[in-house]
Amino acid sequence: MSKFKGLLLTEGMHGMISQVEGLAKALDIDFTHHKVELNSFWKLIPPKLTPISKLTFKNFDLNDFDIIISCGRKSVIPSIYLKKNSKKKIYNIHIQNPKVSLHHFDYVVAPEHDGLSGENVLLSKGAIHYLTQEEINNNRNYLIEKLDKDKSYLLLILGGPNKYYDYTDRSLTKIFNQVKKVLEDNKLQMIIIPSIRTPNNIINLANDYFGKEHLVIKNVDKKAYLSGLSLSKYIVVTCDSTSMISEAALTGKPIYIAEIPAKKNDYRFKNFRKLFNKLNIIKNLDEKLEIWNYENLDETNRIAKEIKKKIF
Repeated sequence: MSKFKGLLLTEGMHGMISQVEGLAKALDIDFTHHKVELNSFWKLIPPKLTPISKLTFKNFDLNDFDIIISCGRKSVIPSIYLKKNSKKKIYNIHIQNPKVSLHHFDYVVAPEHDGLSGENVLLSKGAIHYLTQEEINNNRNYLIEKLDKDKSYLLLILGGPNKYYDYTDRSLTKIFNQVKKVLEDNKLQMIIIPSIRTPNNIINLANDYFGKEHLVIKNVDKKAYLSGLSLSKYIVVTCDSTSMISEAALTGKPIYIAEIPAKKNDYRFKNFRKLFNKLNIIKNLDEKLEIWNYENLDETNRIAKEIKKKIF
């Protein structure tokens, strides 16, 4: 039997791509990925007020597909339209709260901390993503020649500014000071990994602060990220990214959260961290450095198994 064909729809942001591709790979489907662009003023209109019409989004080349996996506000209407107007049965799965009636989708995958509920809602603990333990293991040695082999490693994963958190030199210097003390007290070497959202000035600040004795990766490098996850004994992640914290939880390693002052109500992020704290996955950076155990969090494959039971 040939594989199902998937159509992935996102706004092109890394976090969204990670989620749709992760689910597609876990479902073992062949897929193509399309970046959605809305027409004119529909960019400003919420999905619940947008007509289900092809006039609202820019056309893109379509291959044959059986399953639509979408993520993000802009992909909601195209997913609904393509399912509704297909000449064959199409399953559509939306990741995150679509902010429209859930009956438009066969399944909605939403993080538990969002508080969404419905018969077709599948709740995940944190964000689903495209990392696997196998590829983390396979890339272990990518950074090994650049590190002191006589030390254990701490991985610092940097996010970037968003509408909830500013990345000021002051807030990052405070984090760097905290981490420096941990490194010195425990004789650790650090690997610093930036994300797509990390500004160059923050990468330069980190390099000026740590560059001589520690390894600062200056560009987005997935192999370096995977290698760091594999080699590190401890992981520190900035509080702004639920996706990177969720990815780190795949390792089963101690994860510490580096707090950045919020500039607006960040209750969803706090609810996420409260859940992960309850699951014994994370602690705050100002707590004692220690090793603890929790079950590796692989929500992507767990969600995929639930979907496979019903549509494959």
